[in-house]
Parts: sequence; structure tokens; C-alpha cells
Amino acid sequence: MDIIRKYFPALTPRQTEQFAALQDLYRNWNAKINVISRKDIDSLYERHILHSLGIAKVIRFLPEATVLDVGTGGGFPGIPLAVIFPDTAFTLVDSIAKKIRVVNEVASAIDLKNITAMVARAETVKNRFDFVVSRAVTALPNFVPLVAGKIARKNRHELPDGILYLKGGDFNDELATFANCRLFNLSDWFAEEFFETKK
Repeated sequence: MDIIRKYFPALTPRQTEQFAALQDLYRNWNAKINVISRKDIDSLYERHILHSLGIAKVIRFLPEATVLDVGTGGGFPGIPLAVIFPDTAFTLVDSIAKKIRVVNEVASAIDLKNITAMVARAETVKNRFDFVVSRAVTALPNFVPLVAGKIARKNRHELPDGILYLKGGDFNDELATFANCRLFNLSDWFAEEFFETKK
């Protein structure tokens, strides 16, 4: 939890309480349904929660903005972002029902009101959103067609409406076909070694 306070010192008491509850919740659920790598559960705050919050260093979602989290798994990046942006509406989708069950149970346990979680594939989601977020579900050239037509294009934020995609390693080849893509290094905000190759 200290690592979250380090980079987000302005958390409200409610946000602090919500983030603090996640360790036990995910540890308990992970024992029943494997949503996080067993070796990563002890690094939950760094490798999952803070990593998800990298998006919050790039953009501040406005109240009433809408965000679709594709392939959310156990709720990343959607749940940490929903805590940080309580006035933004998040829709979390995953094709695996047991993962969405974990998302719903965790959201309920921390009284997160701005999340809707659905068992669905991205292609079947009907609505349009200000932003689509995801954590390395697939190569970007495969991901973009999955969410084609899902962006609202209201452009009320400092970044144009679009995709915010968390990924590690070297993926310059994947970006070659996207002329208007911007790359942000998470190491510009987070000093831990884990973030050296995270973008």
C-alpha cells in the first residue's frame, strides 16, 4: 500500500481504505480462482495496482467519462482506475465468467459504484466509450480491430479519445502501422525496476 501512497499522495481516506482492502481480497479470491500469477500475488500493489494506475499518470478522466476495460481478468486496470476516478463510469469485460465473478465480488467488497462488469468479448459490446483501456491482451495490431467502432470521439480530454494500452518490452514493430500513436514510458513516473520496460 505504501507504494500507492508514494505516487498518489492525494488519495482521499475512502480511496486509501479501498486500496488497502485489495491485498486480502485478491489473496483470498486467488486461492479459489487463479486470476493473478501465484508468484505475483505478493507484488500485487506494484505489478498490478500501480501498473494499472500508470494510465492515471498519462490522463485524468473527467467526471461522467466512459471507459471500457477489455480483457480485464481480475479487474486490471479497471478496478484501480475506478478507485482513482470515482466519477468516471467503467465497463469491465472478459470472456471468462469466473474472472468477472472476482471483479464483481471485489468491487462489491470495497463498495465501488462506478463499475459494470460483463462476461463478453470486446466485439460484442454495443456502446461507445471515451476510452478503451487494456493490459497487453494481445499484439496491438490484433487488438485495434477488436475495439473498432467502440470509441465515442467526443474529445473532451487532453488526449484525444482512443485506446490506452499498457504493455512491456519492445513492441516498436507493433506500432509501425499506427502513425498517430504516442508512447509513454512508465519509468518517467515510477522508479521501481519493474517499470523500466513498461509503457
